[in-house]
Amino acid sequence: MFKPRLRIPRVSLPSTQRQAPASRFFARRDLHTVPGLSIAGSPSTEGIRGLLSEDGFNLAYTQYMQFATEKLNILTAGTELEQTPTRQIINRTAREPSQAPIFNYASMLHNNHFFFDTLKAKEEPTTQQREAGEEPQNPIPAQLKTSLEASFSSMETLRLEMSAIANSMFGPGFVWLVKVRKAESYRILTTYLAGSPYSDAHWRRQPVDANTMEGPASSEKTGLASEYLDRSGLGAGASNGSQWSKNVAPGGIDVTPILCLNTWEHVWLRDYGIGAGGYGGKRQFVENWWECIDWEKVSNIAMPKRELRV
Repeated sequence: MFKPRLRIPRVSLPSTQRQAPASRFFARRDLHTVPGLSIAGSPSTEGIRGLLSEDGFNLAYTQYMQFATEKLNILTAGTELEQTPTRQIINRTAREPSQAPIFNYASMLHNNHFFFDTLKAKEEPTTQQREAGEEPQNPIPAQLKTSLEASFSSMETLRLEMSAIANSMFGPGFVWLVKVRKAESYRILTTYLAGSPYSDAHWRRQPVDANTMEGPASSEKTGLASEYLDRSGLGAGASNGSQWSKNVAPGGIDVTPILCLNTWEHVWLRDYGIGAGGYGGKRQFVENWWECIDWEKVSNIAMPKRELRV
């Protein structure tokens, strides 16, 4: 990893509060809280070996998740959404222009947690590997590997495609590996900003956050935003988006996200720098990310084990 020249102040919290909202106001109420991670070890004090330092993890997960959680609690306080899981909030607000801020924070909380929860620390090389100058392997479950190779020809092709897409994204967002439910195949999907990969939210125009454009719910309608909304009959620009009951947009597909790469700058900038001169930056972060994927978790999401009923 690459050490930056500028130091970003690190928030120091008691160990009992690191995965909970910092505000005392919300501590009194059973509202949204920062979800825990199943990463082995203690990333809050050790970072994620091979990917993020302790300070990098603190900024990208601890601080950001606390910030987004507090914002979501403020926006949903006193409403029926204040105790609704973020996944359900995404579905219920994706087509509502007036609820764009709620959607954005809920979706970012969900996406960022999904990204981190499929990570693991890079394995330490054995003595034999060190002597041979070899890197430790990150094995992929055989069944998942076979399925992915059927869609992408090889794991190397999948790695190159996801890396190329992430590096070519000019703005922040997420690169997803998704499973097409009916076809039992896999595809790569990109969402920008707080866009969601879920079929329920596909009617929302992801590259352009049309939900933040002025709509009929506002007291006045002026300018290009009003003209756009008037022309749009459905999707993110529609004022009556909630009337559409189908979970999949016309022509859309039903997918299950199984892996996620977060390209937001606050995730990698702290440890990798901007990447000037071809040194560090997002490109190096993406390369390191591939070596820290927890493929067992990905496999469990893609191919959940069925419980035997007696």
